[in-house]
Amino acid sequence: MGQSNTIAVTGASRGIGSAIARELAARGFRVACLTRNAKGVEDAEIDPATRERMIAIAYEATDEGSIREALRVAASADGLLGLVNNAGIHWIKPATQVSAAEFQEMMSVNALGTFLACREAHQYLKKDGGIIVNIGSYYDRLGVRDSAVYAASKAAIGAITRCLAVEWARDGIRVLSVAPGFIATDLNRDFRDDERFMEYVKQAVPVGKLGQPGDVARLVAAIFSERIDFLTGETIYLDGGHGIAL
Repeated sequence: MGQSNTIAVTGASRGIGSAIARELAARGFRVACLTRNAKGVEDAEIDPATRERMIAIAYEATDEGSIREALRVAASADGLLGLVNNAGIHWIKPATQVSAAEFQEMMSVNALGTFLACREAHQYLKKDGGIIVNIGSYYDRLGVRDSAVYAASKAAIGAITRCLAVEWARDGIRVLSVAPGFIATDLNRDFRDDERFMEYVKQAVPVGKLGQPGDVARLVAAIFSERIDFLTGETIYLDGGHGIAL
C-alpha cells in the first residue's frame, strides 16, 4: 500500500472549513469531513466528481472518544495523510463579563479540541509521515478589545503547533498553523453590512479588502500539495498585511 491520500478536516460544514474541504477534494485528495451532524459540507454546491472524494463523519470537538472514533473511521480505508483542525468558536465580549464557564468553553473547543485531534491523529500519521495544519488567527499576536479569551485560545494553538512540530519531527510529521485575518464568512455577515466597518477595513488592511474562505483553502491545499519537507512549526499569517500595518 502506498501513502494515504486521506485528509481529515474538522468543522467542515461551513465557512473556512467547507472551503478547505472542497479545495482539497477538488485537487484529488480524499477528504473526511468531521462535523457535529455528520452532514459534511452544507453551505455550497459540490460537483459529483468532487463529492465522491468526500465522506461525512460525526464528531464532537472536545469528546476524546468521539475524536478517536472519527479519526479511526477516516483512516480505515488507506490510513491518514493529514489533519486540518478548523473547528472552533468565536464570540465577542468584554473581559469583565466573561464567566469562568465561558472561558473554559472557548478554550476547550478551540485549544483542547485541537490538541486532542492532533494527539489522536499521531498514531496514523507517524506510519508514513504526514501533515497537520491547525487554523489559528492573527489575533494571537494582537491586543483586541472584547476578544481576550478568543485571542488566548488561538495563541495556544500557535504554541501547540510549535511544540508538536519539534516533538514529532522524528516521526515524519510536520505541524503548521495558518492564521487568517478578517475573512468574509456567515459569522461576520452583520459586520460586512456595516458601512463603517467596511470603511475601516479599507483603511486598516493594506490590501484594502476582506479575505475570502477560498484564500485560506488554497493556502492549506498548497501545504499538502507541495510537500515542503523542511517547513514545520511555523504560523503562516494570511491577513492582507493587517497584523503588521501601522
